[in-house]
Amino acid sequence: MDQAIEFRQATRQDLDRIVEMLADDVLGSQRERYEQPLPDFYVQAFDAISADPNNELIVACLDGEVVGVQQITFTPYIVRQGGWRATIEGVRTASSVRGRGLGSQMILYAIERAKERGCHLVQLTSDKQREDALRFYGQLGFEATHEGFKLKLT
Repeated sequence: MDQAIEFRQATRQDLDRIVEMLADDVLGSQRERYEQPLPDFYVQAFDAISADPNNELIVACLDGEVVGVQQITFTPYIVRQGGWRATIEGVRTASSVRGRGLGSQMILYAIERAKERGCHLVQLTSDKQREDALRFYGQLGFEATHEGFKLKLT
């Protein structure tokens, strides 16, 4: 991507665009509810994330337009000698800029934030159905070192 990308904390004014991007793929369209007005649970989640000093909802902007989003959560652990980890979640880029290197810039930004916060590890998960994403994260140096499990409660 030749143009300069600006990274910043998301504001509530960005929320509509964020949900739109989250819903703009095969899996996201099944999981998210992009409608007007946005359901209140998105606003409640945004407010909780914004109030938590260990969570950052980061948007990537190109010429003032939000074209990417990711959440970075910083977590202290007892294991590994009490170190901190950063978890990257909800990474999405606008369909208009996919394949132009924005995703790489976003992940590199998250890694730098993790270093700034003193984390010893950066982790993320990706749905096994997202084969392109799995390749992408591998190309950035991430390794599939663990088998993950999830239990849906709703």
